[in-house]
Amino acid sequence: MYFIQKLLNPIKSLINEINTNYHKSNIDYTLFFLASTLVIISIIFSYSLTIYTIEFYGYNQFHFFIRQSFVGLLGIFLMWVISLFNARKILNFLGFSFFAVFLILIVFMPFLPSSLVTEAGGANRWIRLPGFSLSPVEFFKIGFIFFLAWSFNRKVVDEQKGRLRDELRLLLPYFLTFTFVVFFIAVMQKDLGQVVLLGVILVALMIFANRSFKLFLMLGSLALIGIVGLIVAAPHRLQRIFSWWSMVQDGILSVLPSWADKYLRVEDLPEPYQVGHSLNAIHNGGFFGQGMALGDLKLGFLSEVHTDFVLAGITEEIGLIGITCVVTILFLMIWRILSISLRVENNVYHLFSLGIALMIIVAFLINSYGISGMIPIKGIAVPFLSYGGSSMLAACIAVGLVLSISKEVKPKKKKRVKK
Repeated sequence: MYFIQKLLNPIKSLINEINTNYHKSNIDYTLFFLASTLVIISIIFSYSLTIYTIEFYGYNQFHFFIRQSFVGLLGIFLMWVISLFNARKILNFLGFSFFAVFLILIVFMPFLPSSLVTEAGGANRWIRLPGFSLSPVEFFKIGFIFFLAWSFNRKVVDEQKGRLRDELRLLLPYFLTFTFVVFFIAVMQKDLGQVVLLGVILVALMIFANRSFKLFLMLGSLALIGIVGLIVAAPHRLQRIFSWWSMVQDGILSVLPSWADKYLRVEDLPEPYQVGHSLNAIHNGGFFGQGMALGDLKLGFLSEVHTDFVLAGITEEIGLIGITCVVTILFLMIWRILSISLRVENNVYHLFSLGIALMIIVAFLINSYGISGMIPIKGIAVPFLSYGGSSMLAACIAVGLVLSISKEVKPKKKKRVKK
């Protein structure tokens, strides 16, 4: 009995803490319901958009729906439970754990046997576990944001702007850490999109950490050189660039001087069939859509319509008005997160919430610009909407941590009305 009681003590203390925090909490319920609504929308379209995929692979009719429902409901549950914890305890624990554990997994993934990993694009990106696959980079992003927020608060925020040399010396550990991450994500895993996302978050948090403008000019130049180098070094990235250029070169060259055509026009480029079908799906949707489960482009024309091209698939079925409502929910959620970030007094909470908002909005923009042909395709999932367990759970955990922070925000004082 004593041994059983010792095992149950941590569970009892956990329940007591949740119960205590529940009664004294001031959680941002609006943010919780907005995120939960997006999860439910994702579950619905995991059934609607996968009709061709289940036929092609011979899956059960409800294969993707059941899996996304399980992950989505688990994500909502985790989001709620995490929100009930004390922000300092849960954020420190999960933040440091996610940064250390998933960085180690990212480093060792290229060396794992093929039986333990799932390959995509010639690189190991998922760890294969019983019943599901885990993408470490999705959870590492949360740890990376926390590491920056925690470390910037200790070393960077209060430092006065100085000479460029001093700024570089102050930020050198972060550059080295980021370079290390870039190597394993962009080179070993061939996932440049995630590196771009993490780079944008790093630079944005530096701006809010009060660093000098000269530093950003230098970083921007180095980042541009680095991205070009990573693109040139990988044939599949060059193929995507050429595919994108074949679609936009006529429009761009039409506004440039005539001599530019001689140097910039490239013949015999690969057809951008994926983006072309994506644009056709968006066009087919019109204002009101073709109806739920009645989209045409998902029937073998547009592959991965439930993952990378989920926005195009949704638009075809519920139209411009429907996708506008979905995107409005997403942006209202981001606005709530930014509102929490602006009103919380703790600098770590402020920077972390800001980083989570950036993680969601930048991923959405990269994906939406890619499927519309404005930029080359990057293969980044849309937070809360794309099919995928790791992406969904990571997004829910991230919002759960912001919800725990929302309890630290002091409520606005109501103005007294003079009689």
